[in-house]
Amino acid sequence: MTSQEKRKTVAETFANQVAYCHHNNAPITHRISEAIINVIDHDSEFGARVLDWPGDPILDALPLRCTAGFHALYLSGDAPALAGLYAGEDAAMANAENLIRAELSKHEERLLPWLDGPPQTNEAGRSSSFVAGLHWLAGQVTPEFELLEIGSSAGMILLIDRIHYDLGGVVSGPEGGRIFIRPEWRGPPPPANMFKVSNIKGCDIAPIDVRDKVAVNRLRAYIWPEAKERFVRLNAGIEMIIERGVDLVQSDAADWMEEQLALPQAAGTCRTLVHSIAWQYLPAECQTRIQVAMAKAAAQATPTKPLAWLALEANRTTFQHELTAQYWPGGEKPVILGAAHAHGAWVEWQG
Repeated sequence: MTSQEKRKTVAETFANQVAYCHHNNAPITHRISEAIINVIDHDSEFGARVLDWPGDPILDALPLRCTAGFHALYLSGDAPALAGLYAGEDAAMANAENLIRAELSKHEERLLPWLDGPPQTNEAGRSSSFVAGLHWLAGQVTPEFELLEIGSSAGMILLIDRIHYDLGGVVSGPEGGRIFIRPEWRGPPPPANMFKVSNIKGCDIAPIDVRDKVAVNRLRAYIWPEAKERFVRLNAGIEMIIERGVDLVQSDAADWMEEQLALPQAAGTCRTLVHSIAWQYLPAECQTRIQVAMAKAAAQATPTKPLAWLALEANRTTFQHELTAQYWPGGEKPVILGAAHAHGAWVEWQG
């Protein structure tokens, strides 16, 4: 790919991110993403690295690496001039390019490391889609589940059995806890099939220790500034994990899934792979190995030891995040159960 083609691809990636922000009601992140791509050029190392990105800028979530860097700078207190922009004030939004240009000039060395690794957008709100999917799956297989999550980051979704949910009037999970999730519900409610999560565990290639303040600050930087409730949920989730940990290990996703699927499965329990906005970050070889391992396990699934796959991942044509489900035996073809806001603000159920 020529340099010109690379720059065109990067520009298209930022345009794609701006569209995602628009469809997910994130005007501040929309405007900052737009300002960054409008400002950067080869006069700065930051701009040159972004414009000449060596990998796939979409799969590498390049715009989110950039916006997180500026957000971290603001959250540190070292860029007070950005306060109006992060508050969504009209004058600052109109002046976003000048504000971003000025901070890039002053703090380039602090922004550069944000280009080095993928986003860590750990969000408990996404678990509402999985809970809706489990209500549905409980009517197809068994009401008891063993959940295996890949791309667990800090483990917020691993708290799924400790969170109280109201999904279009269908209520589940323990009441009185630190986190209560009630997304805006669109469409009919999910089926009210009750279910039990008997075991849940996860892996991540670089899991985050919520006791590490630097790592937690990194998580906060990836939260879109419009979503005030996400900061509240993150803080509550950190407290819950510190109080009682989650089963989260460092591992390559394919290695871990192959190991987990080879373990004995309890009768009457549906072993279920879950992941949210994580698949795009896995190398193609890793994706293929997981698919092969799941196909092998599916061939051995029985009515008393079923297998399922729940995923909330981006459709880059519709700019929506689709909840899909498969189960074995009997439901081999993927079913689109609905769509959801990227961070769980709403769920549109199709069933």
